[in-house]
Amino acid sequence: MNTTISAKDRKAWMGLLASADDARLAELWRAFDHEPAFDWLRAPEAGGVMVRGRMGGSGAPFNLGEMTVTRCALSLADGTVGHGYVQGRSKAKAETAAKIDALMQTDAAETLRARVLIPLQEERAAAKEARASKAAATKVDFFTMVRGED
Repeated sequence: MNTTISAKDRKAWMGLLASADDARLAELWRAFDHEPAFDWLRAPEAGGVMVRGRMGGSGAPFNLGEMTVTRCALSLADGTVGHGYVQGRSKAKAETAAKIDALMQTDAAETLRARVLIPLQEERAAAKEARASKAAATKVDFFTMVRGED
């Protein structure tokens, strides 16, 4: 079991897994080809959560609305615990995320990072760049010319 994992690192991969496309995550997981033995601590279940927001990031909090989330928790044979929280009702995605979370805390972490997490990060960065390029193409620069007449 790897004990040198920072909360920041774990938060990063959990966020990446939660935002990943369901089909792409499943494809990368199948290619990883390592199905660990595990016991359910909490089988995948869908439920609702209240999403809260703040105006300007510092204003008074308000309830934005509800969102469906699927969560689960499992324990590997060595006792490592993995959690999966994903938006929507995909029990398979939550299970995959929990397995990856647990395995990222073991000696399989570097292989898993190279085969699953890095491709997801690269695809997310490419999609972000494509959106930014598309938005930049519609940018309008406004400027004022001084005409010399007062």
